[in-house]
Amino acid sequence: MAIERICVIGAGAIGSLYAGHLAQVARVSVLTRRPEHAAALGRGLRISGKSDLVAEVSASHDADELDDADLVIVACKAVDLPSTAERLRGRFEHAAVMTVQNGLGAEEVVAREGDWPLISAVTFMSGTRRSDGHVEYELDTATWLGPYAGTRTSYELVREVEGLLLAGGLRAEAMPDLRPSQWSKLIFNAAVNGVSALTDLPHVRAFADEEQRADLGHLVRALIDEGKAVASAAGIELHDDPWEMNVRAVARGETLKGDYAHVPSMLEDVRARRPTEVDWISGALTREGERLGVPVPLNAAVWRLVKGKERSWERAPEAVPA
Repeated sequence: MAIERICVIGAGAIGSLYAGHLAQVARVSVLTRRPEHAAALGRGLRISGKSDLVAEVSASHDADELDDADLVIVACKAVDLPSTAERLRGRFEHAAVMTVQNGLGAEEVVAREGDWPLISAVTFMSGTRRSDGHVEYELDTATWLGPYAGTRTSYELVREVEGLLLAGGLRAEAMPDLRPSQWSKLIFNAAVNGVSALTDLPHVRAFADEEQRADLGHLVRALIDEGKAVASAAGIELHDDPWEMNVRAVARGETLKGDYAHVPSMLEDVRARRPTEVDWISGALTREGERLGVPVPLNAAVWRLVKGKERSWERAPEAVPA
């Protein structure tokens, strides 16, 4: 399969990073939610920071106006995935579809809307959307990708997508089985995103501190240990140890920008008082633990506390800071 046309669904920071870089090696279209966002992208997509480029892409808020594609990258947030997947129904008949959502279950949602070859992917790269047409590329870590388990997606197709990502200036690593990497990120995210959302702390040194009995690192490690027990019961040998991922990420943030610390996506959502991805992350891990008979009381508590925080906004609405 020769991939020459790519459609990116969702133009947040991650979707824009994919669109801007892949436009260096393919024809790229973007599906947005707002017409003014599409108009801004049509004038050029600027990427600054780790990359410095201005990409030419076509964009529309109307799926009916999009060109056909050989590869569709679904880059919306998990909470928007069901409605986004519905917009793909009956379209892109000859395309492969790659999901890059946090947590578990994205592929199943997309598969209900069409019989596409599915590629599973996870990424730790991050950026900040400065405007509708400008994204700052901050963390240039790899996208891990593999055939969706148990489907007809070929590994050769995954390797072709890997090659496009690399040629466009992004980091990527294809894997015959992505589940070990998916679970590493799931367990890491359930601990770090959940604790960040509840404490209003970005990913700072406190997430790895364990010297004092009250240190936050004890909770983060315990959440991770629960997740590792679930992965073990599921027969998953993790790609990376989530605790070491936590320690490395904290150290990297301190090294890069002094007092800089990454703001996890769930904390961004909480600060903006919008629905979080907790059902797909801590909730997914809790449900898997229950299915496999593995106790996960801490992850279940984080899931329910974040859901409670979301409910609190309905009872005591306040102005969200600009």
